[in-house]
Amino acid sequence: MAHEHITLSRWLIEQERSHGHIPGSLRLLIEQVARACKRISRTVSRAASSGALGSLGSENVQGEVQKQLDVIANDVLLEANEWGGHLAAMASEELETIHAIPHRFPRGEYLLMFDPLDGSSNIEVNITIGTIFSVLRLPDGVATVRAEHFLQPGRQQVAAGYCTYGPQTTLVLTLGHGVAVFTLDLDDSGFVLVKEHLAIPRASREFAINMSNMRHWAPPVRRYIDECLAGRDGPRGVDFNMRWVASMVADVHRVLERGGVFMYPWDAREPDRAGKLRLLYEANPMAFLVEQAGGMALAGHQRILDIEPTGLHQRAAVMLGSSDEIERLGRYHREALGIE
Repeated sequence: MAHEHITLSRWLIEQERSHGHIPGSLRLLIEQVARACKRISRTVSRAASSGALGSLGSENVQGEVQKQLDVIANDVLLEANEWGGHLAAMASEELETIHAIPHRFPRGEYLLMFDPLDGSSNIEVNITIGTIFSVLRLPDGVATVRAEHFLQPGRQQVAAGYCTYGPQTTLVLTLGHGVAVFTLDLDDSGFVLVKEHLAIPRASREFAINMSNMRHWAPPVRRYIDECLAGRDGPRGVDFNMRWVASMVADVHRVLERGGVFMYPWDAREPDRAGKLRLLYEANPMAFLVEQAGGMALAGHQRILDIEPTGLHQRAAVMLGSSDEIERLGRYHREALGIE
């Protein structure tokens, strides 16, 4: 497939013409997001030489210290997508409220959400980081777009994806009909299809979690990890390997490519907070991708894509990956709650 040199634009057109999977306006929106990601990729690769590394000394709405590249990536995505006529509004992890399309531009029928630079704490040490995005349809009959219109469960996404900036710049995309992978061809500066119908193995012997937080986890998560650590002498009877990059795009990309489990669970340090990762900008798009690749994605015992959002920056516990392993984790959570 890769030898046919199928570009992202050609692939999207085929999805539109031959399969009827997407309307033309959504195709153009995805192409615009991809162009923004190419620009971010170039900016990231030149960050050290251009003086764009380091923090700004300010905090975003999440209370997190902003890196220079966080703000640059956010601005690139806003500027690249506000004029195309495909969007009604955008929301970003870096912004307190929504970004309405300026009146001087035509308004479209879609809503775009994004984490402009996931894993930005790894920028200075040259570890893979990325952009995560999600697309929803604006409800019918809306004259003035408000934050509440973004509060749709993840199952209503019409597209989602992420772009990794590492040894390769890779775009992973779903339109609700499987998962496709593209890589940035530096010779012609375009994304080229390298894999379609990505499928996560049902079983795996790898897990990704921040082990330093182990003492804070709920009993079902401790139970699962204890069994993995016990290896072939434990109840699972097999040895497991742990992987942890501390960059969601990198950890989830590994899971999509070769199976495994990624977890960022609830912990007892902030018991009133459901989790650390943002539902709209991180959990939902990644859950959509994982399910489209045959995996599962849960927040404890609940399917992530069924969570009804209550706020733009709502957080969620995340457990996703190989279906056999996530089903086991879900069962442990249901047993702990006494749910059949």
